[in-house]
Amino acid sequence: MKVFHIAQNTFKECVRDKILYNLVIFAVLIIVSSLILGTITIGDVKQIIVNLGLSTLSLFGTLIAIFIGIQLVYKEIDKKTIYSLLSKPVARYEFILGKYFGLTLTLLVNVSVMLLGIYASILYLRRSFELSDFYVLLAGLLILVQLMLVTAIALFFSTFSTPALSALFTFSVYVIGHFNSDIRQYGLSSDSVFVKILSSGLYFLVPNFGNFNIISDTAHGRFLGGHLYALSLSYGAVYSGCMILLAILVFQRRNFK
Repeated sequence: MKVFHIAQNTFKECVRDKILYNLVIFAVLIIVSSLILGTITIGDVKQIIVNLGLSTLSLFGTLIAIFIGIQLVYKEIDKKTIYSLLSKPVARYEFILGKYFGLTLTLLVNVSVMLLGIYASILYLRRSFELSDFYVLLAGLLILVQLMLVTAIALFFSTFSTPALSALFTFSVYVIGHFNSDIRQYGLSSDSVFVKILSSGLYFLVPNFGNFNIISDTAHGRFLGGHLYALSLSYGAVYSGCMILLAILVFQRRNFK
């Protein structure tokens, strides 16, 4: 129950930051873009709309996850509200979980609004839906899991670092995670033992964000198989859980006296 109240307050804070309003505007712009593209583009307009919409969803969502995630703990410390919170019968792990689920709820609303914008565009263009349109929802789900993982990483760094460094660390992990497989292949082809060990370490330590990127396949109407979606969801859930656990362990050891 305490976790729920903290999550609810965190969600309200995010709403007060007017992030949701900006993303509603984004959804409207996607619909307007579909109207324009429908008149000037030759070819599969739906493919462009899905690609554009999901790519923007991923980009905007990542920025929100990073720049709000790094403030979740630091803001409470900076405003000294952490002392009053922890003086109440609220465990530190409940505080971390509440903050995480609060931002996750915000991301869920944002992703839902964006997906509605994409589907509204498809409906306008096609006047109906096809089976392949369901794949957009699956892609959106994987993007949401990716954003939850980015949030967990940002929250972990925020428990012991400043917002600037937390943003730098999180963004670095995010970028490396997108080139994880390429880095490992480069290491395996290298003659340096150090490079081989470093690339292998990064491959197994840094999350592989490429597992969640199915935007191109979705735009082309390709279904990757239920087991691949399930594996990606499980991978993201387990990795997020590990990062939250690390965040709780670090936060438990912090001295606020």
